[in-house]
This record gives sequence, structure tokens and C-alpha cells, in this order.
Amino acid sequence: MDQGLNPPVDPSTEVLAERFHVYGVRRDGERLLYFGEPLVETEEVEAGVWQAFRDAGYEVQLRRQAGGRDEVGHVLIAEPVSIGVDGIPWTNLVLFVATLLSTLYVGSVWYYIDLSGNLWAMFEAWPFALGVMAVLGIHELGHYVMSRYHGVRASLPYFLPVPTIFGTMGAVIKISGRIPSRRALFDIGVAGPIAGIFATIVITVIGLHLPPVTAPSSVVESEAAIQLSMGYPPLLEALALAFDQPLRFDDPATSVNPLVIAGWLGMFITFLNLIPVGQLDGGHITRAMFGDIQKRVGYIIPVLLFGLAALLYLGLSVPLHAIVVWLFWGMFAMILAFVGPATPVDDERLDTRRKTIGIMTFAIGILCFVPVPIEIIAT
Repeated sequence: MDQGLNPPVDPSTEVLAERFHVYGVRRDGERLLYFGEPLVETEEVEAGVWQAFRDAGYEVQLRRQAGGRDEVGHVLIAEPVSIGVDGIPWTNLVLFVATLLSTLYVGSVWYYIDLSGNLWAMFEAWPFALGVMAVLGIHELGHYVMSRYHGVRASLPYFLPVPTIFGTMGAVIKISGRIPSRRALFDIGVAGPIAGIFATIVITVIGLHLPPVTAPSSVVESEAAIQLSMGYPPLLEALALAFDQPLRFDDPATSVNPLVIAGWLGMFITFLNLIPVGQLDGGHITRAMFGDIQKRVGYIIPVLLFGLAALLYLGLSVPLHAIVVWLFWGMFAMILAFVGPATPVDDERLDTRRKTIGIMTFAIGILCFVPVPIEIIAT
């Protein structure tokens, strides 16, 4: 059922008197349209009346309008606030099931399960699928729960089933409401990485205590066999050392348990999400901590990512296929930097406690970094 913060009450035009000259009001369905002209800077109009409209049960946005006789100039659009789930989220459910099946199918490859005679055998790969779905889902639910806490409209997680070596390209939530303050922006941004890394650590530790998987001789001796070398981030190596579960490097036919691969994915996604650009988690956190400085940081990030790719390829002779991820993210970061970060309504400075948490979160992100994530080794 659709749930709002409060039953909407039509705000009086007196709320706008000092900031917005109103010469016409019209109701459009559940929306209220206030036509007029700003008396102050347009940013100050929204910031100044946002709380009064929010208390009345509305989200407010100022737009320039060009249309009929009474619509030339600006219009302040007030829409009822809704932070609940409206009906059954079929799209989310379908994508969840599709991603679950794709991770089960790909997991059968990590476990060397032969599906040629029995497709149902892929369900034997449930630990890998459960691990991947958990690290992705808990990360996004961290964002969702904190969005609900701050009264910001956000969707449930959308899982992305893609036939990669992990069976997915991750998960996302869509935030459609205005961010009320830097504090809310920080809390929403940091909640995903913190929740996700806790889930990742738990899953990784469990995986480290499970027996490694050894490739059958038929696979090792096959001319079509492909050997993948995965770089281990410092956090994974530290967990292996702390729990006395050494990672295997000596035998190419033996790998860690696939549940560790799910933990590896959680760490890699945590690092990518903490890149401080645009509206990634790292961009939200940096914008909340340092304000407009985040824009300048965002312009530097693509240069650093392209520079990393060049260093690995030209300086260290790393194969192109192994660094294409940084070329892709360099281009993606350029787009994110152009779009820019989220802008909270209340842009007051962030408190020291949250800044400390932010620095610690970025430190964890660095521990999840690996310069060469995956490399194909000729057999």
C-alpha cells in the first residue's frame, strides 16, 4: 500500500510570500502548481519553502515553464510525498528471480557441475548464488532503509542479471525524492557500503573455511580450457591470514571455494561504488563531507582511472583484456562527473562524527582495491 509521510494538506500561498510571487494556483491530479516569479535566487526558493511543504506532505520543485497564458515564467510543483511501496513490485521480483537463476547457472561453472544431462543440477550451486545475492542485496537494502529513515523516496533493489562470470552486473535502487540535508545524503550514501562490507566479510570468512574446489582432470586437460587468475584485494588476504586459511597459488587446478569468489565480488563492488564521482556512493559521501569540492574531485577521477590503465598496460605489460575494466570505468566516471553529484536541500556542514565514519569507509574501500582484478592466462 502506498504510504506518505503525512496526509497532504494544501499549503497556503503565505508560505511563499517572501520568496515567490504567486499569480495563479492550479491542481493537476494530486499535484499543486503555483505559477509565479521568484523573488530570490531560484535555489533559495526551494530551500526556503521545502520544509513547510514537506510538513504538509508534499515534495516541492521549482521549474521554468513556457506554455499558455497563465503558464509563462516559473512554476513551483508540489507533489504528495510517498516513500512506501505501491502494490506488488513485479519488476523487482522478476529481476530478482532472473538474477538468482543466472547466478545459479554461473555458479555451476565455479563448482564444475555438469549440466549437460540435468539442468536442475545447477541448484547445487546455491551457496555461490546465495552469497552473491546477499552481498548485493544487503548493500542496496542499506541504502533503502536509510532512505526510508530520512523520508526520501527510493525503490526496492533492482538486480541486474547479465551472463558474466558472476551471473550479474550488480544491483541498484532508484532514489527519486529530494535529499533533505547533507546528513541525510551522507547516511544514505554510506549505509550501502557499510552494510555490504559486513555481509561480504561474513560470507568470505565462511567460504575460507569451506574446502577449495578442484577442477576435474577432463577440464584441466581440455584444449578449450581457460584459466582465470583473480587478484586478491588486501582485505581478502588479511581475512585469510587472520583465520589461518591460506589462499592457494601453487596449483592452477585448485581454486578457493566459490563462496570466497562471492566475497571477492562484494569487495570489488564496494571499491567501485566508493569511487568519489557523481552519484555513486563515494560521490554522495564526498559531497556530504566536502560540499562543492566534490565536483573538482569528480573531474580528476577519470584521469586517474585512465592513468591506472595506461600504467598497467604500458608500464607493467598487463594484457589489455585485464585492464579494460578501468577503461570502461574511466569513461563511465566522465559521464557521472558531467551529470554531477546530488544536491541536498539543506547544505549545512556535516558533523565531525560522520566525517570520521566517511574517512574510515573510504579506507575500507582502499582495502578492497586490486589493480588487476581478473586476467586470462594461456594454457
